Amino acid sequence: MSEEDDLLSFMYACPFGLMELDAQGNIGLINPHAMKHLLPLAGAYGVENFFSATEKYAPELRNFADSFVDSHGTICDGHRIVVDLGYNNRSRQPKVLACSLVKRGPDQLIATLSDISAQVAQEQRMRQADTWFSALIDQINDHALLTIAGDGTVLFANTSFERQTGYTAEQVIGHPLDSVLSEADSADQMTFSIADQLALATRDGWHLFEGWEQRVNGERYWCQRLLVARAEQGDSDNPTFSMVLRDVPEPTEKTNDLIELLTRDYLTGATNRMQFHKVLKLEHTRCTTRQQPLALIILDLDDFKSLNDEHGHPAGDTVLKEVARIGADCTPARAIFARLGGEEFALLLPEKSLHEAVELAQTLRRRIAELKIEVPGGHIDVTASLGCAELSETDGSSDDLIRVADRRLYDAKSEGRDRVAPAAA
Repeated sequence: MSEEDDLLSFMYACPFGLMELDAQGNIGLINPHAMKHLLPLAGAYGVENFFSATEKYAPELRNFADSFVDSHGTICDGHRIVVDLGYNNRSRQPKVLACSLVKRGPDQLIATLSDISAQVAQEQRMRQADTWFSALIDQINDHALLTIAGDGTVLFANTSFERQTGYTAEQVIGHPLDSVLSEADSADQMTFSIADQLALATRDGWHLFEGWEQRVNGERYWCQRLLVARAEQGDSDNPTFSMVLRDVPEPTEKTNDLIELLTRDYLTGATNRMQFHKVLKLEHTRCTTRQQPLALIILDLDDFKSLNDEHGHPAGDTVLKEVARIGADCTPARAIFARLGGEEFALLLPEKSLHEAVELAQTLRRRIAELKIEVPGGHIDVTASLGCAELSETDGSSDDLIRVADRRLYDAKSEGRDRVAPAAA
């Protein structure tokens, strides 16, 4: 049997996706597992070129390969690609693929793809469980503990709560919890009211969050808080909750760098696809609980593939960075501007109406149209099409919010590009 036959036998027997590429990403050999994963990603791009096929969901892979200067070695190992944000995913969890790239020579790359969606979901459950049990077991005899009524009133505080915060039980019992603790939730300090947190704990049985807190003397400390719905309660109309609070070390610079790496797009610095999905779920819950509007803008650059083909990927990368800069400039407080992949971006707008979203989308469209990207021999004109939607127009799910905004984006494309749908009233 020839060496080539051996390689083919190995590839087809391999239990994960395996491909052989040249330096430009053109696929020479591909096994069925890889084809199964790559086809849904590729869309109109086809599967002839790996980097083009993954451009929409993982544009950073091309950058990783282009910036790898060694003659051989591992370019990336288990890099995670978030595929589905929701509405076409019945599990309602994002599909996640792991990609590894290895350079074997000047013009040979090996790529692997495997579905790790179940592993990611399990990791999340394990992290939550680990933090939960740590909160209950670590220093079990000296943890701050509160009992809270369903309306957010403090019913009980132990002596450890006084040692940790400086507040006496008399100062907090009978008072609303939000007069003692902050409404911040998570490392990015997203505002999340105590009422929202109680609603989440009621729905899920518990809710875990962390962020900066302040002692009675004004000193700040990093606090991990676990809110648990009490199982023994008999009156569902008057629920009670327990809250465990832990004073933990604040995130270090290294931790912050890791957070940045995990939440930001490699090329543009915009929020990445995974973080967008996480924030969308949080904001959907918060806005639904508070009966506040939630709007979404999806933005797609016009004729971006032609731009890349004519002027090269470095020019395309410059365009993407400039669009991300404009998006950041136009993002109001509490909103997030994210790169969903390729030339597609999203602006999530908590507490904003459809009318406000359309006005902001028009501002984005005008500013992008004013861009002049200098290239040899002239400059590139850039335009974008944008689709807007508000949660009240949908079936009430975040999935349908994406679907409606996405449909309107394609309405804007079909109507001539460089426009917003729906149009301003």
